[in-house]
Amino acid sequence: MKLRSSLCLAYFFIISWTVANDDERSSSSSIVFTTLGRSRYAFDIFTLPTSSHTPSPVDELQITDGESVNFNGHFPSPSSSSILSNLLSNRTLTLDPHPLQFIVYVTERHGSSNIYLDAYYHHSPIRRSALETPCRIQVPLLNPEQSNGGISLKDRPSLSGYYLIYVSTHEDSKVPRRSWAAVYSTHVGTGETRRLTPYGVADFSPAISPSGIWMAVASSGEKGWNGEVEDLNTDIYIFRTRDGSKRIKVVEHGGWPCWVDDFTLYFHRRSDDGWWSVYRAILPQQATIRSGLVVVERVTPPGLHAFTPAASPGNKSFIALATRRPTSDFRHIELFDVVRNEFKEVTRLISPHTHHFNPFLSSDSTQIGYHRCRGSGNGGTSNPLMLENLHSPAPGISLFRIDGSFPSFSPDGNRIAYVNFPGVYVVNRDGSGKREVFPGTAFSTAWDWKRKGVIYTSAGPEFAEESTEVDVISITIDGDETGTYKKLTLGGENNAFPSPSPDGKWIVFRSGRSGHKNLYVMDALEGEKGGLRRLTEGPWTDTMCSWSPDGEWIAFASDRDNPGGGGFALYLIHPNGTGLMKVVHSGEGGRTNHPSFSPDGRSIVFTSDYVGVSAEPISNPHHYQPYGEIFIARSDGSGIKRLTHNSYEDGTPAWGPTFMRPADVVESPFGEPGCSFDDCHWLNLKDGNKVGELSSHLRCLSHSVSAGSKCGQVLRSNNNHSFHVKNV
Repeated sequence: MKLRSSLCLAYFFIISWTVANDDERSSSSSIVFTTLGRSRYAFDIFTLPTSSHTPSPVDELQITDGESVNFNGHFPSPSSSSILSNLLSNRTLTLDPHPLQFIVYVTERHGSSNIYLDAYYHHSPIRRSALETPCRIQVPLLNPEQSNGGISLKDRPSLSGYYLIYVSTHEDSKVPRRSWAAVYSTHVGTGETRRLTPYGVADFSPAISPSGIWMAVASSGEKGWNGEVEDLNTDIYIFRTRDGSKRIKVVEHGGWPCWVDDFTLYFHRRSDDGWWSVYRAILPQQATIRSGLVVVERVTPPGLHAFTPAASPGNKSFIALATRRPTSDFRHIELFDVVRNEFKEVTRLISPHTHHFNPFLSSDSTQIGYHRCRGSGNGGTSNPLMLENLHSPAPGISLFRIDGSFPSFSPDGNRIAYVNFPGVYVVNRDGSGKREVFPGTAFSTAWDWKRKGVIYTSAGPEFAEESTEVDVISITIDGDETGTYKKLTLGGENNAFPSPSPDGKWIVFRSGRSGHKNLYVMDALEGEKGGLRRLTEGPWTDTMCSWSPDGEWIAFASDRDNPGGGGFALYLIHPNGTGLMKVVHSGEGGRTNHPSFSPDGRSIVFTSDYVGVSAEPISNPHHYQPYGEIFIARSDGSGIKRLTHNSYEDGTPAWGPTFMRPADVVESPFGEPGCSFDDCHWLNLKDGNKVGELSSHLRCLSHSVSAGSKCGQVLRSNNNHSFHVKNV
């Protein structure tokens, strides 16, 4: 162990997993994609005392350092804190006589997920931020760089004794639509790592019992994932922490477990009356544990949503939880007295207009932690990154998240077009030179291969019926400040997703003019007037098309296997209508969309639910489809490789010919107030009994590419444009 005192950094033993390198599909190229809401999160971890007085802003302490996104914290147990202190005992950090405080949390700095340990002095002098501490220890506990970015940390890391417990998605489940989320244990002294989740099973939200003997998880078991985007219908399992043995289901339907003692668990579930509520499970002490002997009691009353509970070992008087009350549009942290059945508001009193997530309690019950957006006032003002580099697991391919939707590269790779609802924008590949080139509502972008500075897009409302007026237009952006545009389709029967041929003569696009959304090809210069022919025909939806660089193939997404059923697969077809073949799908009812060819045409990047859900959706901000991840595969569908590992909604990838260096990252020149994102929409209703009604609308959005007027109304009423990931 070495400590660089001048920088207050500690280096612990770190571990890695080897991820097999696939063939280098397209040397020195870049993929850009979008993530719903991610650029607005700016999360940091804060704490407040649980004392009886009314909290004020001066009581709140910011723990994490404001770099990237920091969330899902944990105060280590006393045994772990003692171990960590001993590891640092031979170093003089400061003259501060007060003991070090430790916190473990998930961070996404440096383009990949990791678990960090921070140590700081909390009590003296009084500080608004732990950043004011003269010496700060910050330790990465895992090393994702050595695993090619394959490690992805999700919910609730914790330390128990020498063992770090966490969820990672680095191991392939080998089953389509089966989550890769699994619980692992790593010894912080030796680096020895053990998988605790059985293969073929997905576990979420691990919690260690006070004795350290038992682990509780929310688990899908072996039933897999049915496409649900709200309540995963997980069950609560417990097993031995040391090796995963003695695994048994103790609660049917529950999530986010936490322990008070080795026989008492709290968890959340959506109740029959529609309200999310916290429940208590009491395990038998004198008999073999099995689900039939477990007593389950509802703890929080109807009339508000209560979820993500946290308990402190041995404290049977109160728990912490997140709530959504009918009187508030924001998620807040509260304490609940389980003896008196009384709530005590905590965060609303100091930050009423900010969402607060996933509380956790110190072992002595004196501190409550949570994450929220940092910044001054209630909301913060952090500018989003125009482009954010992520570690890429694919050799020779750089990976970037863009603050926009439907990006596409210019043929030379020097510029990127994207949409921002409303408006079409163009930015240089280094994130500079951003300008609006079309002010209207549009979705999807594609550059002409031959005519410099010409972009095609779909102008009109999204999530619309076949007959809705949406037209393909061309925008000439060079030589004019805002760009000039020309309408290429006639009649406006939902004409969208244009993709030009490499020779510059034709455009393939999706149209609903027959009453079904199929593919058509028209003249690139004159549009329909210059020539039009139908490419596909049938009572299904063919959409999201992409022309290959050699001109031989057109890739597209289709639900033709089960029209209207919500499942989509990727197909290839020759421009003359021959050679139709299915190349990528993610299993029965799965969704695979938005293909884009590599510069050499040998591979395709796309978004899919192939790996299911990576964390309990309610523990994150709102994502209509919290299962979107970015993948690449050979153009014949073989060699599928996962590029992104997170619990967000990734989508609309584009593959460009230029390698964008990680240094090509800048803040948006048009910064917006931070934290402008929504809470989970199924928590918004004032009446819990109406939750099912909204849920059906959201399932309509998630499952139907046709997205009729009913879905469109719900989407527009919420001012959310999540369609960029999967379905239009």
